[in-house]
Amino acid sequence: MPPKRDPELETQALDWMEEIMGEKIDRSKPYEDVLKDGIILCNFMNKMMPGCIKKIDKKGGGFALMQNIERFSDAARKYGVPPNELFQTVDLWERKNIPQVTLCIHALGRIAQTKPDWTGPVLGPKMAEAHKREFTQEQLDAGKYIHSLQMGSNEGASQAGMNIGKPRSIND
Repeated sequence: MPPKRDPELETQALDWMEEIMGEKIDRSKPYEDVLKDGIILCNFMNKMMPGCIKKIDKKGGGFALMQNIERFSDAARKYGVPPNELFQTVDLWERKNIPQVTLCIHALGRIAQTKPDWTGPVLGPKMAEAHKREFTQEQLDAGKYIHSLQMGSNEGASQAGMNIGKPRSIND
């Protein structure tokens, strides 16, 4: 069962997309219907990475429009969105997992902030950067002799005095 939808996150995603594209998105339709044909997603991705999607199908049958969604996913992958935050075409086209679509858009917002040339609006928290730690050899050696109970311990453990169940009685 897919996770529950969050209307606030969906609104944030559409607001961010509008800001980047510089054009209003029709909000008279439900969120999933606005994005379903993939046209807005492709136009949005072309603003993020100019020229990344060469062909956008504006009309045609379901298959042609589903290709727009696939093109968006490929472009998002190339932009740096982790595979576990991308969505499959059916997640949007058949409304199988709309929260995953929203997650992908928010992931784009997070990844965009890591790009050195990004000056656009911000969506979501900034990704954490590496925090390299330096230890001296003396500190590393001192850590070898610390006995942590996280590793488990059975010192002094025995089964003496344990009575489980009823004692065995033998009567002749």
